[in-house]
Amino acid sequence: MRVVDAHVHLWDRTRHPLSWFRDDMELASRVTAVDLEAEAAVDAAVAVQAADTIGEATWLAAQAAQSRMLSRIVLQYSAAPGEWAGRSAAVLSPSVAGLRAAIPQCAADLSDVAGLDALADGLIRTDRVLEFLIRPEQLAGVAAFADRHPELRIVLCHLGLGNSTPTAPWRSDLIEIALRGNVHTKLSGVLTARTDRERREISDTAVEAFGPDRMMFGSDWPMSARHLSHGEVVAATARMLTGLGPDEAAAVWHGTADRVYALGAS
Repeated sequence: MRVVDAHVHLWDRTRHPLSWFRDDMELASRVTAVDLEAEAAVDAAVAVQAADTIGEATWLAAQAAQSRMLSRIVLQYSAAPGEWAGRSAAVLSPSVAGLRAAIPQCAADLSDVAGLDALADGLIRTDRVLEFLIRPEQLAGVAAFADRHPELRIVLCHLGLGNSTPTAPWRSDLIEIALRGNVHTKLSGVLTARTDRERREISDTAVEAFGPDRMMFGSDWPMSARHLSHGEVVAATARMLTGLGPDEAAAVWHGTADRVYALGAS
């Protein structure tokens, strides 16, 4: 089956520092598209920018231009002076599929995230997506944002959960946000320190909420490589999806990503 990895990261800390990077993370200082192709046995991948500078965004676009596997990139949104990120989706590269707001440190209702509504308008005009990296308490805020921008394709990274505990409020908020047909999610970033049973329960919640046609596979490589090889991530995800039929599984493995990121045009 065709496999699209909708969530990988590349970086070069020798040229573009990462504010979140710590030596105890045991991650390489440089991870390129060549490394991705050597590690991942997938047909296509979408790389999410690791920092938020225009210099690093240009470097990532160059990686995509030189790669047979890296089909699209998603740049980090920054509300820094100049609002460069709000323009970058239109001017940096045809490979740019959209922007990501990485805002787990912000208010639950997103009220302190500058420029989001203007950003949404720009992404709608250029037919690109907006991704969210959030904590579970912000799901309701993203739902309200989705209501304001029904024409915008929205993607939740890591099910809006990541390494957080899957509580009853998270489950109910995930089901609630999935009522918005313009919201999609990545089955990514939820494998660490969990048993197969716990992972399956998380996956079942997502399938119940979104259905396979609005879910996509993502490895979160190389962050995930601290615990599992890329192949092990694929295998663990396959175990999470054993209840799906062939067409449903195909949607998660490639169909949703092909549609959301227009991979057929790459």
